[in-house]
Amino acid sequence: MIPVTTAQMRELDRRAIEEFEIKGEALMERAGGGVASIVRRVAEIAGFMNPVVHLIAGRGQNGGDVFVAARVLKEQGLQVEVWIAGHINQISGDALIHYGRMKSAGVEAYEIPTLEDWQDMIDEAFYAEIVVDGVLGTGLKGPARGPAAGAIQYIRDRARDSLVISIDLPSGLNGDTGIAEGDVVLADITATIGFPKIGLLSQSAVDAVGSLDVIDIGHPEECLEELTASGDLEFVHASDLKPLFPRRRRSAHKGDFGHVLVVGGSRRHTGAAALAARSALRIGAGLVTALTPERLQSAVACDTPELMVWPGLENARGSLAAENLEAVLEQAAMFNAVVVGPGLTVDDDTRALVHGLLKHLRVPLVLDADALSMFAGCAAELAASEAALVLTPHPGELARLLGVATAEIQRDRLAAVRQAVTLTRAVVVLKGAGTLIAAEDAPVQVNLNGNPGMATAGSGDVLAGMIGGLLAQGFSPYNAARAGVYTHGRAGDYGAWRRCQAGLLAGDIVEELPYALRDLAIR
Repeated sequence: MIPVTTAQMRELDRRAIEEFEIKGEALMERAGGGVASIVRRVAEIAGFMNPVVHLIAGRGQNGGDVFVAARVLKEQGLQVEVWIAGHINQISGDALIHYGRMKSAGVEAYEIPTLEDWQDMIDEAFYAEIVVDGVLGTGLKGPARGPAAGAIQYIRDRARDSLVISIDLPSGLNGDTGIAEGDVVLADITATIGFPKIGLLSQSAVDAVGSLDVIDIGHPEECLEELTASGDLEFVHASDLKPLFPRRRRSAHKGDFGHVLVVGGSRRHTGAAALAARSALRIGAGLVTALTPERLQSAVACDTPELMVWPGLENARGSLAAENLEAVLEQAAMFNAVVVGPGLTVDDDTRALVHGLLKHLRVPLVLDADALSMFAGCAAELAASEAALVLTPHPGELARLLGVATAEIQRDRLAAVRQAVTLTRAVVVLKGAGTLIAAEDAPVQVNLNGNPGMATAGSGDVLAGMIGGLLAQGFSPYNAARAGVYTHGRAGDYGAWRRCQAGLLAGDIVEELPYALRDLAIR
């Protein structure tokens, strides 16, 4: 999905209203209704029983979206309370229309008109499971002031006990630069309206935005025909991925959905290959075989009985011996994709095994973890592979691959991932907050779902297995990476809402995958 500047977004709205005669209040109704749907979904996944939703409105368009959302949530039976950062008589236009409709639905709104009033309210905080931030939108210039600044401080304080959903932008953030010049709301979810604003995709905005969702408010197609990208990134969105997931034929069998080989595991890292293999199954692959050292066979088989486990010859260190290459090549025609690296360890045997796989295999390969570490400072060697490659480094692994410091990668993640693509000719997934997916002759895409709970052992192994499972089903490497990263992050969010971030395990992400896939395919 193409991101837009705030000026482009205003122009889209103007054309919809003036040229296509869509009333502004109708666009606002769709926006607020979308916010209500997101609030309801989060509450249900989190298991909140009869939740209280505290909606905080500014005096502008975002306030109007709050009034719609509050009315809809009230009509659906949720408990809502609305506070306004200012005086009610300062509300005008379409927002005033929806304020009246909200009042008619029985929702009261309370004025908190000064900074000092908001600071007093921090000491008398109103408890709610979910806080909706509709204080400031794209019109912000400079730091927030007056009651808006107080409302932001209040929401930041309430975030200790409540999930925070921001409308369009986290209040206090500049929609074009992604920079906050003063206090900014730290959202769990940002429900941006129409299209993602370019500033939301910047690395500087990551901590404020949380997971980014987009609410379609029905701009006419004619308004979108001349829309051009306003930056170097595109946004990974479910609407772009859904066409990649066709309806499965009723007469299909497991062979139709591909066979994945996972090569990994060692005496020290038993679970990595098992996680990768299980996630390949959960993402829809028909068959998955795990090649692991023979002494791990029982452990991996017991972890996921649906797997086929191939006991590999192992060396004295408990990792896969180089002699396994011959056996893999003999059976290579069985496999539609290969995932190499989870838990593999780096030694002479595994180096020989990985180099041999790259030299001889022709099916798509996912290289993760230790398989990437084997090419430290030698990224260009990967370009010699005749197989299509997907690389899934975290910043430290990409730094080793490129022969630079991790801090250099993080200073300019976009430049680093592009350099990696140029050197390797592979699809490169640079993991982290705001995961980047890059390939030759394709736009770099940024994924903005997921949460800090996913910074846990095995999470990357899960992603590698997912991408391998999608490759086996016939996805192109670029599309497998896009769909895999999106679904991985979505599953992580579902797991965190259902449990909590601190308690999230990689295995929880795997178990959430079927629910996350429902975003992309109804069956």
